[in-house]
Amino acid sequence: MDSGGSGLRVVVGTADGAVSARRESAVPVRTGPGGIDPDHLMTQLLPLVRSLRAETGVAELGTAAVGAAGLSTLGDALRAELPGALRREFGVGTVALAADAVTAYVGALGERPGAVVAAGTGMIAIGTDLTRWRRADGWGHLLGDCGSGAWIGRAGLEAALRAHDGRDGGSALLLSRAEEVFGPMAGLPGKLYPRPDRPAVLASFAPQVAACADVDPVAERILGAAARHIAESAAAVCPGEGEAVIALTGGLFRMGKPLLEPLAEELGQRLPRARQVEAEGDPMLGAVRVATALAEGRLALPRDERMLQVMTLER
Repeated sequence: MDSGGSGLRVVVGTADGAVSARRESAVPVRTGPGGIDPDHLMTQLLPLVRSLRAETGVAELGTAAVGAAGLSTLGDALRAELPGALRREFGVGTVALAADAVTAYVGALGERPGAVVAAGTGMIAIGTDLTRWRRADGWGHLLGDCGSGAWIGRAGLEAALRAHDGRDGGSALLLSRAEEVFGPMAGLPGKLYPRPDRPAVLASFAPQVAACADVDPVAERILGAAARHIAESAAAVCPGEGEAVIALTGGLFRMGKPLLEPLAEELGQRLPRARQVEAEGDPMLGAVRVATALAEGRLALPRDERMLQVMTLER
């Protein structure tokens, strides 16, 4: 399963791929004072898995792989309670709990050394030489996620507010776009600050910044700075020995030329020996690959208490 900010995705199938089916819930798993809520996850998971078992005819589930956003920092309750719940409800004997960055990595590159940048509303870079994991950023929109959709959107709105105030560094074009989207700028803080989904609201303005980049030097500089931040994170996690491969995954890179051109230049400067490859798939594919390799006894990825933990449960 893949649990993230946009909801929960689940696949049930056989390790040989002969049988497979998928279901989704658009309701994100709750995060409370105790971190990711395992009861809320199971409440959503139960009907999805029951439906999938009926569709596929897979009566017995032996292995589960869970990719969860926030697992490394907010996953204590999930680690403590979810494996036992999966055992009780479905008979699962082996569980892999992975940060969503790990499943993004495996979906993009499989089980080979390299680095992956996963970027959308947020941004994290993860790399491995198959002996340990390295991560950079992914610290959220207040402390990091530099170069992400939320970061670009916030920088664009700051430039709009500078133009509104008459301060240096402002962009009249971004001001016009911001007012089209959000209304008068004086009302923006009241619309933004109370929202629990502030990162997504900020990220919603990033496409406007990209659309202005060809004609607006402020927007162009924002995307250039985003590219530098992303390349810095990629360089921080890329393995230091042997041929390095790097893949980009996530909705941010659908922004196209305004971001990808400066990013290619920055990656070329910081990682001249690295070869960029197309991402093979998404985090859901990564979770399926982890489950399949684990079921077949061939999972080669490094174990880590926070990033990738494998548990065998007693019957």
